[in-house]
Order: sequence, then C-alpha cells, then structure tokens
Amino acid sequence: MIDFSKLDKTIHEKARLSIMTLLATRPAWTFQDLKAELSMSDGNLITHLRVLHEAGLVAVTKEMLDRPQTSYSLTARGRTAFDEYLAVLEQIVRATQR
Repeated sequence: MIDFSKLDKTIHEKARLSIMTLLATRPAWTFQDLKAELSMSDGNLITHLRVLHEAGLVAVTKEMLDRPQTSYSLTARGRTAFDEYLAVLEQIVRATQR
C-alpha cells in the first residue's frame, strides 16, 4: 500500500516542485535563471524559495560580482527530501501500471 502521507507537502506544491526539480539538475541556479526557466514573477519565486529555505531544503548564496547575485542550491537535507519524494511518486506510478 502506498503511504501518501510521505508526500512532502512543502515540495508537493507545483511551483516548489518545479524549483526543487531544477535545483536537482545542477549545483546552483541564480535567481534570474530560475525566474526565466520557470516564467515566475519575482514575488512569486522569492516567496516559494523562502518557504524552501526556511524548511532547510534550499541554501542561499549571495555574492557581489558586477552586481549583487543570489544563487540557490539544494542542501543535503533538501536532496534527501527530494529523493524520498520521488520514491513515493515512483511507487504511485508502479501501482498504476499493474
């Protein structure tokens, strides 16, 4: 039986799932790259990134290059949570293919 309670509610929201998926694909993403890739407004993106950061799933790095730049990456906890989330989704897919 699938334990649907294991679907992390923080990750499960569509925008946050999109962010976590992108962050899982490379070591770090700048705010501007995430915004462009996801076609989200500044306010919407920062709100979801803040939720993920406060949950300990995403790390924030601020640097001063030509101009200030903020980058985001998965924390170890975030990677584990995302992998566990994907494992539950895989169980769901397998159950529907029987």
